[in-house]
Amino acid sequence: MRKGAEFEDRAVEYLQSLGYRIIKRNYHCREGEIDIIAQKDSTVIFVEVKGGKSKSFGDPVERIDYRKLRRIIRCIEEYLYKNPVEDYRLEVVLVRDKEIEHFPISL
Repeated sequence: MRKGAEFEDRAVEYLQSLGYRIIKRNYHCREGEIDIIAQKDSTVIFVEVKGGKSKSFGDPVERIDYRKLRRIIRCIEEYLYKNPVEDYRLEVVLVRDKEIEHFPISL
């Protein structure tokens, strides 16, 4: 199993423990992919998962550069075009050995 899938599996378990319903994993579009698409209440949440062994990787928001964010946003736009919703947001889940950090990102 690839390392990214392990991190995504842990992120899914974490999100489900918070009451998120997983809609889709690894949603592919022309520009790239969205790791997890989930829903909580009436909000659709697009989740980027980052994994690492230690805090030396830094803040997950810093690990998403402009080009990566732009690709994610284009995938979100494509998804929303095909599946219109009123309320949505983007979040990052950073998975480390024994901890998980969870951050919203403003669009």
